[in-house]
Amino acid sequence: MTIQDKNRFIYIGYILLLLLAAGCSGKQTLRGVFSKNLTPHEKYAAKLKETGLDQTALGQEWLQAGQAALQDSITVSLPFKETGYFSAAEPRALAYRFDAREGERIVVNLEMQAREQVLVFMDLFGAPETPTEEARRVASADTTATSLSHEVDDDLPHILRVQPELLRSGQYTVTIQSEPTLAFPVEGKSSRHIASIWGDPRDGGARLHEGVDIFAPRGTPAIASTEGVITRVNVTPRGGKVVWLSDISRRQNLYYAHLDSQLVAPGQRVQIGDTLGLIGNTGNAITTAPHLHFGIYRSGRGATNPYPYLHDSGEAVPAIAVDTTLLANWVRVAVKAANIRLQPSTKSAIYATLPQHTPLQVTGAAADWYRVALPSGTEAYIAGSLVEAATNPVTYEKLATAADLLDEAHPLAAPKDSLSAGSSVAVLGGYNGFKLVRNERGELGWINTAGPVSLR
Repeated sequence: MTIQDKNRFIYIGYILLLLLAAGCSGKQTLRGVFSKNLTPHEKYAAKLKETGLDQTALGQEWLQAGQAALQDSITVSLPFKETGYFSAAEPRALAYRFDAREGERIVVNLEMQAREQVLVFMDLFGAPETPTEEARRVASADTTATSLSHEVDDDLPHILRVQPELLRSGQYTVTIQSEPTLAFPVEGKSSRHIASIWGDPRDGGARLHEGVDIFAPRGTPAIASTEGVITRVNVTPRGGKVVWLSDISRRQNLYYAHLDSQLVAPGQRVQIGDTLGLIGNTGNAITTAPHLHFGIYRSGRGATNPYPYLHDSGEAVPAIAVDTTLLANWVRVAVKAANIRLQPSTKSAIYATLPQHTPLQVTGAAADWYRVALPSGTEAYIAGSLVEAATNPVTYEKLATAADLLDEAHPLAAPKDSLSAGSSVAVLGGYNGFKLVRNERGELGWINTAGPVSLR
């Protein structure tokens, strides 16, 4: 074990003792902190500050990682699934940005595999509309929870942040999906059967469609999309036989029009799936085939697009198709040149093109992509087919001069070991004038070949 490793273990031990002390004396030192209405992430951050851990390097790195993640999130398409590894030695936070629409429910599931229980903080934010604004937290999960659910109330991107507590390692799998918040209002049908959508022209363009039309045979049950109370059952010139259902929990009213018959009464409480009436073509739909006009009217906002409230893509969560045993290990570019991208998709922008044998550390896996950290620390994605495990050496070389075995590919990196002239090293790859090598004792590190060191 090197002197640097020994010092790091002593430092980590000191941090653990402080955390233990904080846990034992929580009633005295944290009484004021925990009386506030804070999220689990905020409580943990307050705990670090109360005990002075925010003044330590690890504490500062943890706090900074949580803030930086919101500014440097990756953009993904739902449904999304990623597996990765949290290292106790490096405070880290993940952030995923995705589009969301009013009426959708975002569902996040988290699985952790670790020797010890790991507290993981999950927070969902509405993305800021301008660079000067802060992200607005809309939901948080308790540290003991493995899932988070949130109904979206505005059309804007959202950011999910996932961050574990300090000094805990483990493999994570996070899944993010969207689903409709309302049950489909026509029995036996789905969102694939929506024929006319929000905004379609009506009356020769004099007005726009304020709902969706779902065609079905006459007499098909129109059913309650949510539990609630029937507020109106009447006949109008435009809607024909209509039913209004109050969705009290969401402060909105659901509108069922063109019914052939109405089977409920005002004041009646209904449950999801209860029949409200039978589909027809009454009102101004007399010249069209039987269908249900379904609308949503939100309190204080009026008509809103029902489609996201009902749409279920049915798209399966993509399976992890790459070798997850490479998590937290080194791989290298296996082809002459390979593109790394900002997102796990060939449609994503190219971040950089790397030459063969560039070493990359695997931090995650999504579908057939690896999330990798470049030797510079930047993270990006690379197709799994373009890399290979950096286990077998590219070549063996001997040092012509003495050299330091560095812990990073950086001129100011700390030396892990001193290698004498004539030492043999196994070269696993190279990056910007540095070579990733394994010394005769099996330790991995970097040699600065741009300096006075030479290999032969």
